[in-house]
Parts: sequence; structure tokens; C-alpha cells
Amino acid sequence: MSEAGTLRAEPIAGGAADGSGMATGDVAARPGDHPAAGAGPHEALLCVRNLTVRFGGVLAVNNVSFDVRRGEVFTLIGPNGAGKTTVFNLISRIYNPTAGEISFEGHALTHAAPHRIASLGIARTFQNIELFEHATVLHNLLIGRHTHRRTGLWSDLFFTGRARRAELEAREQVEQVIEFLDLQHHRDALVAGLPYGVRKVVELARALCTEPKLLLLDEPSSGLNVEETEDMAFWIQDIRTDLGITVLMVEHDMTLVSKVSDRVLAMNQGEVLAAGTPREVQNHPGVIEAYLGSVEDVSTLRRGR
Repeated sequence: MSEAGTLRAEPIAGGAADGSGMATGDVAARPGDHPAAGAGPHEALLCVRNLTVRFGGVLAVNNVSFDVRRGEVFTLIGPNGAGKTTVFNLISRIYNPTAGEISFEGHALTHAAPHRIASLGIARTFQNIELFEHATVLHNLLIGRHTHRRTGLWSDLFFTGRARRAELEAREQVEQVIEFLDLQHHRDALVAGLPYGVRKVVELARALCTEPKLLLLDEPSSGLNVEETEDMAFWIQDIRTDLGITVLMVEHDMTLVSKVSDRVLAMNQGEVLAAGTPREVQNHPGVIEAYLGSVEDVSTLRRGR
């Protein structure tokens, strides 16, 4: 965990519990609590309730609940194997939950078809970049516009007036994203020949081309250097403030998390440890122990130096 040295074992008072058993208020929750982090139904864009998934005998996610409010940056943190990406895959409908519910804009998402997710207004990036390497940046971004195409097979085949208008509209939207993320220099380059950091931005751009209401970012700073991570932080802030897109992020870099996140939920071994502001969660004893071990473990390490 980056910035591990800034963690301090200071307890944080828990919020009052409402009738649902969810902790209210932006404060850290105790292990076993299921925080909604203070968001009411009228505020929440995404609601996750008691989400559980098993893979054979492995309980990957256990009774996880949280809300993502419209217009915020909400981040999931935790050690490797905590279940963060599994939660993303459940929201994206790549996995089916064993129990629990997911709703988006008040509509049940739990049993939605995976191919419907993008058209509902949810886009995502992946920790391992998923692009068409032998296509240009422009063509990869145009693929992101596919969900907005309303022309049929014959219209596209004969490139009718309707198809031409749809193509021009798609190109216009893509060019706006290219300008927004400063990708003009790479527009016609093959993805296979681009540096890793640029590929990360291209994948982000493709997700933005779907015009999402909710953007899922799976470790956006993974593999980036310090300068590229700073650029990513600025873009995440601009995506929220300039484009009005709500962001749900999984991230290990606590410098980036602290800089862009409104609220943070910490997980460990598939369960919720704490929820609140970045500072509150970093100071939570359960989070410190998940990353660094117990106070006794840390003292032993220090004595061994």
C-alpha cells in the first residue's frame, strides 16, 4: 500500500446505524458492518446490498453493501485478493452473485444481461488492458460508440444517408474525447506500437466514448510512472467535474486515492473493513492491520532491524 508510513492506529467513532443495519455518515465502519456510507436512495446512483459470491468452496465476496452517490469518486481499496475486482465483475455482470442485490438508477441490475450493461450507462476499464492492438486508436474509440448506433445491417452495408450521418456523429463524439484526453498525436497510430501509459489512456478514452453515467476504473494507475499517475489524477477529476460522470474505482496507490476520492471503502478477504473519507479509512485500525499486520507484528519488524 503506497503511503503506508502515513497510517496511524487511531480509532474512529462509528456512525449511527439505521433500520437497515447500515452505518450512516462518512465514518469508518467496524468489521462486520455493512455501510451505505450515508447515501439515501434519492442520492445513490449505484446501490449494492449484501452482495455475496462463492466459487466452489471459496467465499470471494461476503455480504458487501455500499452506495455510490451521483457525481462522486468512490474508491475500493484493500490488499490483493480482497475481492475488489470481483465486485467490479459482479457489477459488470461478468459474474453472477450467489446472493444480494445490485441496482443502478433504481433499477435491478442483478439479473441484467452482460451485453446490456454499456447501454444502461455503465462503462469500465480493466487492470490488464483490453484493446484491439492491431487497430488504430481512432478505430478502438469508434468501437466504444457501437452501443449508440441505431442503423441496421442493410443501411450500414450500402452506407445510406442515415448511416453516413451516424458515422459523422460517432466521429464527432470520438474527436471530442481525443481532445479531452490529449490523444491527437496518437489518433492514427496502431495500439500495438504505443507505450503502456498511452494505452491506459486509450482504454479510458474508449470507455468515455460510450457516454457512461457510471465509470468503473480498475486500477487506473497500475503500471504508470509518477508523472503519468499525476496526469491520471487530473483526468479523473475532470471526468467528474467537467463531464459529470460518477466514478467507482479500484486502486492501490493511496496518493491517487487521497487526491481524487470523495469516499473510500476498504475490503479484506471479501468483507468490508471500513468506509469513510480517505483519511478516516487510512487511520482505521482494521485497515492498518490488513496492510501492515498487527501492532505487535510491526514492533517485531522494527526490533529486528
